[in-house]
Order: sequence, then structure tokens, then C-alpha cells
Amino acid sequence: MNTSSPDARQTASEPLMTGSQALLESFLIEGVDTLFGYPGGAIIPVYDALYDYRDRLRHILVRHEQGAVHAAQGYARVSGRVGVCLVTSGPGATNTVTGLADALMDSTPLVLVTGQVGSELLGTDAFQETNFVGITQAVTKWNCQVKRVEDIPAAIAKAFYVARSGRPGPVVVDITKDAQCGVAPFRYEKLVSIRSYVPVPQPDPACIEEAARLINEAQRPLVMAGQGVLLGNAEAELQEFLAKSGMPVASTLLGLSAVPTDSPQYVGMLGMHGNYGPNIKNRDCDLLIAIGMRFDDRVTGNPAHFGENAKVIHLEIDPAEIGKIIQADVPVAGNVRETLPLLTARIRRRDHGDWIAEFRACDRIEQERVIQPALHPAGGRIRMGEAVDTVARAYDNDAVLVTDVGQQQMFAARYFGFRRTRSLVTSGGLGTMGFGLPAAIGAKLGAPERNVVLFVGDGGLQMTIQELGTIFQSKVPVKIVLLNNSFLGMVRQWQELFYDSRYSFTELVNPDFGLIARANGLGYRCVERREELADAVAEMKESQGAFLLEVRVESEDNVFPMVPAGAPVAEIRLE
Repeated sequence: MNTSSPDARQTASEPLMTGSQALLESFLIEGVDTLFGYPGGAIIPVYDALYDYRDRLRHILVRHEQGAVHAAQGYARVSGRVGVCLVTSGPGATNTVTGLADALMDSTPLVLVTGQVGSELLGTDAFQETNFVGITQAVTKWNCQVKRVEDIPAAIAKAFYVARSGRPGPVVVDITKDAQCGVAPFRYEKLVSIRSYVPVPQPDPACIEEAARLINEAQRPLVMAGQGVLLGNAEAELQEFLAKSGMPVASTLLGLSAVPTDSPQYVGMLGMHGNYGPNIKNRDCDLLIAIGMRFDDRVTGNPAHFGENAKVIHLEIDPAEIGKIIQADVPVAGNVRETLPLLTARIRRRDHGDWIAEFRACDRIEQERVIQPALHPAGGRIRMGEAVDTVARAYDNDAVLVTDVGQQQMFAARYFGFRRTRSLVTSGGLGTMGFGLPAAIGAKLGAPERNVVLFVGDGGLQMTIQELGTIFQSKVPVKIVLLNNSFLGMVRQWQELFYDSRYSFTELVNPDFGLIARANGLGYRCVERREELADAVAEMKESQGAFLLEVRVESEDNVFPMVPAGAPVAEIRLE
């Protein structure tokens, strides 16, 4: 970093500060109010300074550094702000790598500050030294190491600018211990641009005109809304575009809640465990309008057959995603909040009611063959789908839904329903088991006025179960629904369907979750009988603090519909 050294020209507007104080003051200038972290030797100076900032910066002490990053992700996803973490060097830093990879895949804005050994010890294999900048180059949007106290403010300003601008992502700032302890005048300038870095490309007017022409001529179009709508704060612009175009709209997993699920134009979720209509009608579309989504393989299935009879318009802020998986006939680079109104102004008002009716016919097939049996089974043990539906109705589909990864994730995404934006927090691209519990903590702290409900399986819960201690200490009133089937359910489903039911090491012998919940100060109830489920959900909802509701569900329940791996999405299976 090229920052001038302190000298005799220091003014009152540039007070002397330690590097640790400068870091915390920089956080305040960037609007940070919450930190997630875990102290250790190489970050002690920052934690010592934080002692005097406790009235301005809330610190959440997690139980594992991976939990700090996932909690910061949950905070960022519901609040729209940058999540911030503090950890020490060596294993403290390396424990965050999974969270960083998850945040990069899902475009979540984070700033992770790691302590590092003193600069004189770099490269000596000192105690708890790792080359963390080298380790994290592949899982961050940008990273740097700071060795001088004078460089801390500029590094933090760049970190926040890079993390939140353009396509968001995680940033790492690794600060040596001597830089944390040194003293220099503090000056801070928020960054508004970086030479050669273009976070938001300018749309090509010719592409806008061509896209509008295709939209006006299309007879069977489908809008596919991704998380870019949420990240770009473009929900209102999308609604105006849909109202004028009259087109049906489907959502990716991470795009859920960008459009209310009860909208008359909403036709369901795309992808492997998505709704029947948007998958089966894919082959009938003559135009696909992808808005802020990257054509993940879980959405496209076999890309050679995705939208094979359709022209493709791709609205995307990251030019690297355009044409990477599905070739775009018309690329529209830019922030969708800016490009959507340009399209809306140029398209004709249309009514695609007859085309939408074809999706509703698919809905009726799915309702009869999939949804009805999942939500209202004839007998047997409680099913995951009916548990999700019972909770969703209790919260009137107006809670922040957090999920772990696996069958409960897909059941929750399918059956919860969304009325407001930024209402889903889940691990999409990386599919990180253990994500849910710490992410729910962060989500509740990021949106304290909203109800936050976590759905988690018995496998995923035990990966980060230590974060129940964070809930206990920080008194975070998260509601946890544990769907316990004593299996690693999604892997078991694949073993059943594609590996002749050879359940190789997917059955779990679980501990007494009630004892664990009570030991961590959570309310707890366990239900196995269907007739007790609604009452138990009501008890959970009415509880003032954190609550763990364990629902013992059918062990061999499967998520349908399902697109087999490598198959075209139009070959979706209903059973």
C-alpha cells in the first residue's frame, strides 16, 4: 500500500492511533455494527482495542472460525450489508476457508480480517504462521497482507469497496501483529473507484434494442430470476418489467423471494428439485430471459438441451458468466437494476395468460402426484414436506427461512413460500453442510425485527453444533426445526435411486438432541406423532428465546420432482 509515513505535519484531524484502533475506526466509518470472531495470539492487539469499542461495535463470540464466516454470510444476506469477521492466524485463519469458498460461490459480501505473525517472522514457519494470502487467492474476490500500520485504513477502504461493488464477494485482509501494534496518524478515505477495476459494465444500447425486439416477438417466453435481482436491489424493477411484459417468471434457488411466491406470474423454482412446470416447459420456450443468474448445473441439467428451442437473453453484472455455460443470443451486461428499466421502457404491454395457463396445468399434475402426497400423506411417520408446510403456515410464509444443505433444504425451498424479499439464506453453489446454524445466528442479528426459522438435518446440525453455545451466550432467539431422519438423507436418496439401495455409511446413530439443547439453554420439544406437530410448532413460535423443535421424520423420504444428474431438465421425474 502506498500511504505516506507519519511526520511532524500531523494535524488534529489526523489523530495518532495504533493499527488496531485504526482498524476499528475504519469499520465504524464503513457502517459496521457487528463483528463475528474468535480471538487468538496474532489478533490479540485488535481484541484489546475492541474492549474500548464495546458500545459501538457488537462482537459475537462464535465457537469455531468457520461459524464466524457463515454467521457473517447470514447477516449479509438478510441485511444487504457487508459481513465482517475477525480471527487469528494459522488454524484460526485456515478454519475460515470453507466459509470463504461458500461466500465466493454465492456472491456474498464479506470482509475477513486475520491476524498474522510479526513481519520479522514471515517466512520462518513461526508458531501459527500460514501463507494465508496464498491459501485464499482461489476463494476470495481480493486479498492482501498489511505489514505497516500506515497502510491499514487504505487496505480496509479497498476491502469494503471491492467486497460490496459489482458482483459482491469475500475479501481477506491479513494484518501482521507489528502493524496492529504500531502507531501512526489516522486518515481514512472511502474508496469510490479503482483504476482498471470496472465493477459494473455499461450496457450496449444495441443489445438493449435487440433484447426488446425479441421480447416483443416472443410467444412462449420465460423469465428466470436469480440472486442478482436481490444483490442489485432490483426487485421493484423486476416487478415493473413483469407487469408490462406479462411473462411467466421462475426462480433459481438463490433467487427465491425476489418475487412473491403467490404472484400470479410466478411459476415456481427451476432446477434439479424445482417445480414441474418451469422444467418441463423448458423445451417449449421460444425465449429465455435470464436475470442475474449464472446457469448453475443444478438449474440447467444437461446444458446441451437447456432451452434448446429458445433464444437466450442474459442480463448479468459479471461478463465472465455470460456465455460460460449457456450461449447468450443477446448479452446484456450491467447491473440489472439499471438494465431492466431500459428494457421495460422499450417493450410492449403484453398478456401471456394462455402461456401461463400451460404452467398451471403442470402445477395441477405436480399437486396431485407430488405435493399432495408430500404434505398430506395417508399414514406412517411425519414427512419432511408436511413439517415444512406446518411451520410455513404458522408463520404465514413471512419469516426469514434459513436452511442447511440436503433434503430439508430442498423441501424447505419448495414448500415454505415467500412474501418479502431477502427471505432465504441457504448455501447454493458450494452446498456446505453445517452452514445453517451459524448462518441463522447471523440472519437474526442482521434482521432482528423478523422471525428467523432454520431447517436443518441431523447430519448438518452436528457439523457446527457447537454454535449452540454462541446462541446461549449471545441470547440469539433463533427457532430451529431439526428434521431428524437418522440418515444423511440426500446421499441416501441417491443411493436408493441410483446405487441399488446400498446405504453405504449414510445411517447415523445420533445423540440425545434434547439434552444438548437444554444444556445450551434452548427451549426444546420432540414430536413423532402427526397430531402433535401443529401444537409443537405453535409452542416454538410463541417461545421468547431460542428453541429447538426436533421432528422425527420418515427415514426413507425422498425429494421429488428430481432431474437425474446429467439429464435434460425436461426429463424431470415425479417419482
